Amino acid sequence: MSINRRFIIAGLGASWLAGCATNPGAVANTPPRATATPSDLLPQRDAGYDAWVAGFRGRATGQGITPATFDAAFRSGGFLPGVVSRDRNQTEFRRTLEDYLAIATSDERITKGRAAYARHAPVLNAIEARYGVSRYIVTAIWGLESFYGERQGDIPVIAATSTLAYEGRRGAFFEAQTLAALRILQAGDITPARMTGSWAGAMGHTQFIPTTFAQFAVDFTGDGRRDIWADDPSDALASAANYLARSGWQTGTSWGREDPNGALEPQPGGPRFTTTANFRAIKRYNNSDSYAIGVGHLADRIAGGGPLQMPFPPDRFGLTKPQRIALQNGLTRRGFDTQGADGVIGANTTRAIEGFQRSQGLPVTGDPSPALLRLVS
Repeated sequence: MSINRRFIIAGLGASWLAGCATNPGAVANTPPRATATPSDLLPQRDAGYDAWVAGFRGRATGQGITPATFDAAFRSGGFLPGVVSRDRNQTEFRRTLEDYLAIATSDERITKGRAAYARHAPVLNAIEARYGVSRYIVTAIWGLESFYGERQGDIPVIAATSTLAYEGRRGAFFEAQTLAALRILQAGDITPARMTGSWAGAMGHTQFIPTTFAQFAVDFTGDGRRDIWADDPSDALASAANYLARSGWQTGTSWGREDPNGALEPQPGGPRFTTTANFRAIKRYNNSDSYAIGVGHLADRIAGGGPLQMPFPPDRFGLTKPQRIALQNGLTRRGFDTQGADGVIGANTTRAIEGFQRSQGLPVTGDPSPALLRLVS
């Protein structure tokens, strides 16, 4: 496949997951609070967009989309300015592997993963039997993609992808996504009201974009629909397994392992890994070493394995993860809430540091340091 499944969403591996502590729609350490949909993600009238839709209608019907399908899909939609602004202002987050794993394999994600695996063990076993893909790997992908179904996104897919097609920066790509989404509706897999996802059109438990759905989604339940949005995640989990199976997954082989002599060292001075062809299959799902290690290690933890054994070095500020956690706890005790203590220095911790520095008459840098740790301890 020439275009990575998650190409459109700023690389939802190292870059996306890295920003999740401050990105409420992404994977994060704690479930986001329920909030109203931002006003810029509500449909608005836009003359240019309306003209684009009128032109697209002819192109879509010329490729087999019925007028009834098209009109039903666009009836309650509209231009979403917030989708455009998010697309234009994506930040390229760069986290260390240590920070990535602190989020991807947090205690909460492991605990929820084991519970989700236990609830769905029969279907996961059946999926493994059919596709040959480890049931633990499938569960881990589910956990990283949508927090086991809790964060699938609630933005209408047709509105999101058509807005981005009209906006034009990647117009041809998103027009193809919109056309694929219309075909999904025409096939009866989902209704327009239920076809929701991320601001960039990633859908369901497994966060498939529409063209990936067309290639890999399966009807595992046999009800005639490929429903990756349903409360029953069977179709979505089987679709993820089908994706990996068709991406070169080798049955009976692990993804890899931590190995002091391994060739893969994603973070200088940190753990090393030996990987297999299955590691490369996971990277077809998302082309990131950190993502693939996150999936593999989360799968191992869900299966009962322990944490990594090799330590990570101090960060660029001279702090180890336990020291960063102590700093976050110290700031929170002093009234500068970091919204949790996971050792990841994200926007919440930076704001807390700035607030503390300001209160003490210190230079306001927002940067952690051993000296700051001593002050708050």
